[in-house]
Amino acid sequence: MSAVRPVILVIDDEPQIHRFLSPALDAAGYEPRRADSGQEGLRGVALWSPDAVVLDLGLPDMDGKAVLARAREFYAGPIIVLSARDREAEKIAALDLGANDYVEKPFGVGELLARLRVSLRASTPDALGPIDAGQVSIDLDHRRVRRAGEVVRLTPKEFDVLAHLARHRGKVVGHGDLLTAVWGGAHANDTQYLRVVVGQLRQKLETDPAHPALLLTEPGVGYRLDA
Repeated sequence: MSAVRPVILVIDDEPQIHRFLSPALDAAGYEPRRADSGQEGLRGVALWSPDAVVLDLGLPDMDGKAVLARAREFYAGPIIVLSARDREAEKIAALDLGANDYVEKPFGVGELLARLRVSLRASTPDALGPIDAGQVSIDLDHRRVRRAGEVVRLTPKEFDVLAHLARHRGKVVGHGDLLTAVWGGAHANDTQYLRVVVGQLRQKLETDPAHPALLLTEPGVGYRLDA
């Protein structure tokens, strides 16, 4: 399976921003996603669980700071605020609400990409060593999973689903994001695939599969690996 590109959600109501930023993100190795309003952006954060968010403050339906505050209730990834508001008080308010960085419009794409790389590096767990979640240890480099020290045999699809959740542990990963990452974009709506694989993973990894404590369901949205 090819490597999954980091998903960057751009929440901005200016079409020209998307016109030049989307190709730049794509060329830099990211998968750009678009939202044109605050509500659409919040839905995108919940459904796609992006690796980072670029957020404009001047949105048509709600203030960007309100979007930032609501997103921080369930999203822990980097949020870079992009705004024409250059007053120091606006920057301080955005940073206090949980923004990782603040870039003023007009901006250079090179500068934004550099700030994005810095924010992603700071939020990415060490590639070396296993990811631990309760009794389960997930070694992404060697595609090996242990539970209470014992190796657990997983099918390739089971491991890929678990690995994608592990890379975003503690965050909700949307059905479509998981399906696209593991099965490809043509299967983005085939949620029955996920139900079967997650059920199999629970049988192999949970102490009580009927009452999962590790692989949690977020109804109507996706799944989360409890960190």
